[in-house]
Amino acid sequence: MPTLPILIDTHCHLTMSQYDPDRSGVIQRARDAGVTRMITIGTDLEDSQRAVALAEGHDFMSAAVGIHPHDVREIKDPEAAYQALKSLTSNSKVVALGETGLDYHYMHSPAPLQQEHFRIMIRMAKACGLPLIIHTREAKEDTLKILREEMGDRLRGVFHCFSGDMEMAETALAMGFYLSFSGVVTFQNAQNAKTILEIVKAVPLDRILIETDAPFLTPHPHRGKRNEPAYVRYVAEKVAEVKGLSIEETARAIFVNAATLFNLNLENTP
Repeated sequence: MPTLPILIDTHCHLTMSQYDPDRSGVIQRARDAGVTRMITIGTDLEDSQRAVALAEGHDFMSAAVGIHPHDVREIKDPEAAYQALKSLTSNSKVVALGETGLDYHYMHSPAPLQQEHFRIMIRMAKACGLPLIIHTREAKEDTLKILREEMGDRLRGVFHCFSGDMEMAETALAMGFYLSFSGVVTFQNAQNAKTILEIVKAVPLDRILIETDAPFLTPHPHRGKRNEPAYVRYVAEKVAEVKGLSIEETARAIFVNAATLFNLNLENTP
């Protein structure tokens, strides 16, 4: 039986209701597929609390805590919300803040409010010494402007589920960020599929992460079904193909990148 590559899903949402019927099975299938680490991401305060609790139950799982730009409109008491969020960062399972950022596609929250809360999260990440997980969609100029104004020399992080253009990729890399790619790299008919693959090819391997963003963005050949961390393998395979490398070499390099950014303990990793 061939040895499975060592995989990590750096961004999934295992607390979401789509997994309520079979969460333990989803986690076990990921483990069986060679996913040795998973980072489950909070999207609001309550979800962040659930993410931490879930990670506490699994030695191979970590959590990120944050408030998604879609959800900042729901914050009634910002001071209390961010104090509660900050208290979660003292838990050893928390390896990042986010996801946070700007989303001008759906505009579920007004742009000025998104920008205000993005700045708050950047400042918190710097204060806590944690990396930032950045969500940006159709908000290139404002995202980069805010980062330039706020990041200083203490901010590190990742543009998750990268879907920007080459200019944005080059700017993010110059700022010191990693770029994370999702199942979108396997989409055969997506409008920006060719651009994303060109970016994957151009980005140095030591600045690439991979993710599922599960339950969303299910990769080919499982399009139309619920996504799972087990499917991160398809992302790794596509990155390896584009880079002209073996899946083992690619997966190992990406695992090391994730461990470096998120300060993961590599003890007992195969």
